[in-house]
Amino acid sequence: MKRFLTMCAVSLVALATMAQSANLFTPYKKTDLRLPSVPLVVSDPYFSIWSPFDQLTDGTTRHWTDDEKPMEGLLRVDGTTYRWMGAERPILETIIPMADEEAWEADYTREVQKGNDWAKPNFKATGWNRGKAAWGSDGLSHVRTHWSKENSDLYVRRSINLKASDLKDDLFIIYSHDDVFELFINGTKVAFTGETWREGVRLYLNDKLKALLHEGENIIAAHCHNTTGGAYTDFGLFKNTSKSAGTILTAKQKSVDVLATNTYYTFICGPVELDVVFTAPMLIDDYDLLSSPINYISYQVRSTDKKEHDVQLLIAATPEMGLNKVSQPTRSQIVRENGVNYVKSGTIDQPILAKKGDGICIDWGYLYIPAINGQVNMGSTEKVRGDFMRTGKVEFERRGQRYIETSKAADMPLLSYTHDFGRTQQASSFMMIGYDEIQDIEYMYERYKGYWAHGGTVSIFQMFNRLNSQYANIMQRCREFDKRIYDDGLKSGNAHYAEILSGAYRHVIAAHKLFQDKDGNLLFFSKENNSNGCVNTVDLTYPEAPLFLVYNPELQKAMMTSIFDYSYTGRWTKPFAAHDLGTYPIANGQVYGGDMPLEEAGNMLTLAAQLCKIDGNTNYVNKYYNILKTWADYLSENGQDPANQLCTDDFAGHWAHNANLSIKAIMGVAAFAEIARMKGDINTADKYLARAREMGTQWEKDAREGDHYRLAFDRKNTWSQKYNMIWDKLWQTKVFPEGAMERDVKYYLKKQNKYGLPLDIRKDYTKNDWIMWTAAMANDKETFLKFVEPIYKFMNETESRVPTSDWYDTKTGRMVGFKARSVIGGFWMQVLIDKK
Repeated sequence: MKRFLTMCAVSLVALATMAQSANLFTPYKKTDLRLPSVPLVVSDPYFSIWSPFDQLTDGTTRHWTDDEKPMEGLLRVDGTTYRWMGAERPILETIIPMADEEAWEADYTREVQKGNDWAKPNFKATGWNRGKAAWGSDGLSHVRTHWSKENSDLYVRRSINLKASDLKDDLFIIYSHDDVFELFINGTKVAFTGETWREGVRLYLNDKLKALLHEGENIIAAHCHNTTGGAYTDFGLFKNTSKSAGTILTAKQKSVDVLATNTYYTFICGPVELDVVFTAPMLIDDYDLLSSPINYISYQVRSTDKKEHDVQLLIAATPEMGLNKVSQPTRSQIVRENGVNYVKSGTIDQPILAKKGDGICIDWGYLYIPAINGQVNMGSTEKVRGDFMRTGKVEFERRGQRYIETSKAADMPLLSYTHDFGRTQQASSFMMIGYDEIQDIEYMYERYKGYWAHGGTVSIFQMFNRLNSQYANIMQRCREFDKRIYDDGLKSGNAHYAEILSGAYRHVIAAHKLFQDKDGNLLFFSKENNSNGCVNTVDLTYPEAPLFLVYNPELQKAMMTSIFDYSYTGRWTKPFAAHDLGTYPIANGQVYGGDMPLEEAGNMLTLAAQLCKIDGNTNYVNKYYNILKTWADYLSENGQDPANQLCTDDFAGHWAHNANLSIKAIMGVAAFAEIARMKGDINTADKYLARAREMGTQWEKDAREGDHYRLAFDRKNTWSQKYNMIWDKLWQTKVFPEGAMERDVKYYLKKQNKYGLPLDIRKDYTKNDWIMWTAAMANDKETFLKFVEPIYKFMNETESRVPTSDWYDTKTGRMVGFKARSVIGGFWMQVLIDKK
């Protein structure tokens, strides 16, 4: 009997374990949305790895900048190896060098060329100059021929001689550019980038493109247009010299589902199915986890034929995780801490916080992969793959080897984690991957680590130990949070809205750095990704606010406190709020070239009022009350009919008399009235609310044009989104005449295109964060969803495979600019309205 009960108990434990495992690898809800880029391993603006492909094996995993940050996944089943993550990467050998290897020469001109004849082999480059690569702005890498004038063009014709043997291998052209770039082979255009800047872009020459080359002299030509800021042009030709370690089959991807903190994949690998879950434990109310530089990758194998199979798994990365340029020397090593081996990799130079800017990757700190639940190792690509394919294990390349140093991409090792399941029908486990930035951010000339490190008292190894010991609990909490995000979206909209929010959450959080300053202030700084790289930009804090106002207003305060203190300490003395605090990751003061007086003052006042309403008191802003009054007075005096000021939509061109900017100023005045009333200063409250209503009444008269409102007061036959009016609905302040919102919303429905509502009459492009604000002005769910569905369609169909762009063309669905930005926290505006 005792034995029987023991057997029953064991069976119950086994069943419970199986149920828990099944729950772990099954998403709370299946999702249909094909995100433009899928989050895999994300933590902050630097440790941010995505897959911009439908299939995880369609290409190399990438940083949001589109720089390759390769991760590789293999599964060995009964001696047959399947690739389930990443793509075969070439090992490139130079045929025609770039500027980092040689000061190559070419003909060039800055005179605008008509048509494309200038790129053809028989073109006579009479009057052109001779210069050495690279061409660009002073201070950029390997620039030898100066070119930096804004709104100017550069044309380069490079003559190359090829041998027949050069044409036998797979070929790649690698190019770097800033900004708009097009590339030609013997007169045929083979690449066009649009307005962006990239370094080390690889163009594979398929059979059609390769056929454009021939033995003897060829012309590779490039045209680059510099719009603003830095300029750059460089290119070269390379061949693939990699050798296959054997046949690797491609796993069949069965599904991918993206929820708030988890990305779920399932693959078919012969008689076994593999489930993989990428988890960023970004729980919004747990600051240690929210700021954690460590992600989980959970994995499970399941036999589909009810037989046992011999199974091994490999997950690998490269030192490129810690590089800004692939030419930087690296050191990878095995270190041991508390009885656990770790692969550790980073640059040799370790230039901590030495770089700031937009489209850059980190080149200080270290990547770590612990041998928890498996084994870690490192070696050449051929060695690691070959060992794994033969035995399911990876051995050191040389006996006693503990580190590998490299100075070029071709020599970079694979940093591997392997797990041997042995013979099994079903089994699961997890691994972890993390990045310690050593010092994460500089704020007012003090350097800080992320919040998780508690001022350096918690090491990266202690954080790994914590996440290891709390794995089951953290994964369950992540699942519960996924449910919360999805269910809120479903309640406020529909399944499509729920999927949009689920796919946006990690995108928003990973654009920030959470830390605590020396005075104990919680600070949560955004990076203005793919825009200008500014840190803690107020007109990002404003559009992204709904997410944080719904789930954790303390994080909203953590974005605003430093801006208040910038004025409070006297560092910022103007009668309106600053635009930013610097260029990420250096936050020592505003660097933006032009102020946004009405924009930023209105943003800060409006958000401050909403925070006070959530708190039920004014404790947070009491210290800054006089500053808020100064800003409100500025809005009152200058906001009725704005002068020619910059605003958050400055990329569209700034017009004087901007009606939406006027709304922001008016609601900022109303916000101060709301704060004063909560503070008990009734006379001040009545005065400022009366002024806001007076301004609102005048606004309606100045902006009204029949069935809608103008873009600018003096521009007839114009219109624009008036998303700033949403606060009048949320607060029920009745600043604007009854029916104003309804009138414009009805008009907007007539102006929608395939992929959404344009920002205004001037262009077909839009900002999807503002569409969500505008949509929330609707009085019913049906109307709200009429604005949401085109955004879902854009995300599902766009050719721009980047972490969701917030600035795109509503007719083509193509990105115009901006990606991976935190502003899509604005997608939660309807949830905020519903939870008010």
